[in-house]
Amino acid sequence: MLTGINNTGYEPSRHYMDFHIAGFTYWEGLEVIGDLKTGTELTLKGEPVNPYDSEAVAVYLGNNKIGYVPKTMNSDISKFLHFGHSDSFEVKVSQIDMDEHPERQVRVVVRIKDIR
Repeated sequence: MLTGINNTGYEPSRHYMDFHIAGFTYWEGLEVIGDLKTGTELTLKGEPVNPYDSEAVAVYLGNNKIGYVPKTMNSDISKFLHFGHSDSFEVKVSQIDMDEHPERQVRVVVRIKDIR
């Protein structure tokens, strides 16, 4: 058996990035914070027509936009999403700290999945 590959023949998800959600207090983050817990699944959606950043990547809980991937980290993931690879990512809440400033209360981890 190859190292790093499980008995299904697929590799486990690998860490790609982690970040605090940018703009959390400006979107619907505070309205849904009670629904978030460690492990809550989130969705990423590219916003190529965003007037402030053509590489913007929004973070969603269901239909609620709760903020963005920070601008300093969104370039590569924006390209993946643009070319239809959204199913390659596993996005989850990794940490919630209500004692932090609202813009630093929720941390997200993005992993790349083996979708072969």
